[in-house]
Amino acid sequence: MHITVFGATGGVGSRVVEEALRRGHTVRAVARNPERLGALPAEVEIRGADASDPAQIAETAVGSDVVISATRPVVGREHELAEVAAALLEGLSHSDIRLLVVGGAGSLIVPGTGKILSEQPDFPAELLPIADACNRQLDVFRAAQDGPVNWTYLSPAALLEPGERTGDFRLGTDELLADADGNSAISMEDLAVALVDEAENPKHHRTRFTAGY
Repeated sequence: MHITVFGATGGVGSRVVEEALRRGHTVRAVARNPERLGALPAEVEIRGADASDPAQIAETAVGSDVVISATRPVVGREHELAEVAAALLEGLSHSDIRLLVVGGAGSLIVPGTGKILSEQPDFPAELLPIADACNRQLDVFRAAQDGPVNWTYLSPAALLEPGERTGDFRLGTDELLADADGNSAISMEDLAVALVDEAENPKHHRTRFTAGY
């Protein structure tokens, strides 16, 4: 399978590249600044492109079976998430390429509350801008339910950090996954596993799913 990864320099994106290579896939790594991708293995095709430009997306994705977008904006430019979502849908609209997108946890429903995570009273105020941006990002995809692109949106558990690749996690749909102690987490490594699993064996079409321990 040929997998193109936008945001390949980021925490999740770089791990998706590693996971895809581990499984023997052909990988094209894309970043706005391709010089940051110089340390990748020689078999990775490196490309520079702007994920907010539909024309560049279309050109860069040619020959791909799946595009995985793991872009993350810098602080103060959170609005770019919704813009990139719209650009990805437009850029891939004339192809049969599947789209997998790494989103946020803020829109997941907290069991027993009837409210989403970002609406909880104890949600950190400093995380509200990126959470709201991720919520708007998901809205863009949900509005394209009947569009030409077969998209999938993956919301991680509440805590997403570098860690270990265990391959031992649960999948859900719209509810936040948490353990018996109420902790909701997944490593970036295992989120990459969930993404490449979905690329290899598609189970979620034009919908959102979540992964957590």
